[in-house]
Amino acid sequence: MSARLQRGTANATVTPGGAGILHLGLGSFHRAHQAVYTAAALRAEGGDWGIVGVASRSHRVVDALHAQDHLYAVATISPEGTSLVVPGVHTDSYVAADEPARVVDDLADPRIRIATLTVTENGYSYSNATQHLDVTDPIVASDLRGGDPRSTIGQLARGLQRRAAAGGAPISILSCDNLLSNGSHTEKLVRDFVRELPDAEGADVLAYLDRAVTFPSSMVDRIVPSTTPELTERVTALLGARDDIPVPAEPFTMWAIEDRFAGGRPAWEAGGAVFTDEVGAFEQLKVRLLNGTHSLIAYLGALRGAATIPDAISLPDVESAAAAILRQEYEPSVTAPAGVDIAQYKRDLFSRWGNSALGHRTSQVGSDGSVKLGQRIPGPVLHALENGVFPHLIALTVAAYLACVAPPAGFDPGPHAAAMTDPARERLTAVATRDGRGLAARAIVDLQLFGEELSHRTAFVERVGDLLDTIVTRGVDRAIADSLSASDALAPTTH
Repeated sequence: MSARLQRGTANATVTPGGAGILHLGLGSFHRAHQAVYTAAALRAEGGDWGIVGVASRSHRVVDALHAQDHLYAVATISPEGTSLVVPGVHTDSYVAADEPARVVDDLADPRIRIATLTVTENGYSYSNATQHLDVTDPIVASDLRGGDPRSTIGQLARGLQRRAAAGGAPISILSCDNLLSNGSHTEKLVRDFVRELPDAEGADVLAYLDRAVTFPSSMVDRIVPSTTPELTERVTALLGARDDIPVPAEPFTMWAIEDRFAGGRPAWEAGGAVFTDEVGAFEQLKVRLLNGTHSLIAYLGALRGAATIPDAISLPDVESAAAAILRQEYEPSVTAPAGVDIAQYKRDLFSRWGNSALGHRTSQVGSDGSVKLGQRIPGPVLHALENGVFPHLIALTVAAYLACVAPPAGFDPGPHAAAMTDPARERLTAVATRDGRGLAARAIVDLQLFGEELSHRTAFVERVGDLLDTIVTRGVDRAIADSLSASDALAPTTH
């Protein structure tokens, strides 16, 4: 058996001098994205920008990191082969569920000047209905009462409260999740939490936020599927050392960041990060064209029995639906950032989705749809309707999502749909009916799953219901064909 990966058995790209970043959400994406950029920054300019990684609940990665000198390999996988890099930027790690007080302590530590987040869209305790912090969430409510905070927003707010009381050293909170305007979104939720505190507590924290805390927005992009046993074996063979937590990733990677840091930052541009005032445009491009279409491919693919995104996009009707939703419903709703060729960007998307060596699973991409779709679809739906284009394929996305996670009685969506996890699954199952229009109305109007504004678009809600009925009674192939036919018939000639 190979020796365990250690500083002496692997060529880590850097050895940081100290920690300046606290990262919440120690999952695969962070380790294949921000960590890789940080390693490039430290190679280029050095500095005490090591990362303390905080996992929410899982011990698997933390235990392995401690056993491996906080090393792991990122495997970049393409049809041409696999290449490895060992970032080596993490200085420590722990599990927030076990040590919630430590998160607050670390946020208050003046040596930490940036806190980065990849806690997923579901980790912000955001209410689509109120468009504010969900103070009815039992965990948030408990955090507001005091004690060690367990929600991400509670941890940030209590950590910043402690930091303010300890002298108020500058810090930046950098969300790296797929949320539009994720910086201002995170700031709003933190401020919502602080405003719920007693006046004597909250006023000082709000003044500190105004004075010394920034919340830059960022857009992150890299496809990072789940690690398989086969990958672990391959990486161990290539490294010549045992790595229990390698991360697979596609070759493509992008990071657009608003350059607004209160206490300095690493030279992430050395790894290819783009510092720009157009983060919003990059976000829309990614969240709508990549993520929105990715969701469509995942749900249609799962219903067709496709285990992976490459399997799904290889189906001609799914590929046609993806091309049509990009061209007719998502692209018109975005403005390309300077220097980005949308035609080339779309070609790259199909190449990325078709990377069969990577094998991103439809069940992984389709999980947490109630949160993800709330970020991806309302804007394009409203834009289309206001410009005289009915978004049939976005309606199909929602119908396929409901068929996967809240299948009407007697309908079997298949094993890949059944494997999808979703925070709204219980609520949706409770209101599921045999009637597609009924379920669509309950999900979009009653539960306001995708926000209030979309709940008032009756024609869209009814179209989702009709397509859901078609999926259940006539099959997903028929629903795709109907959507494509209607979309082509109504598409304006200018697009």
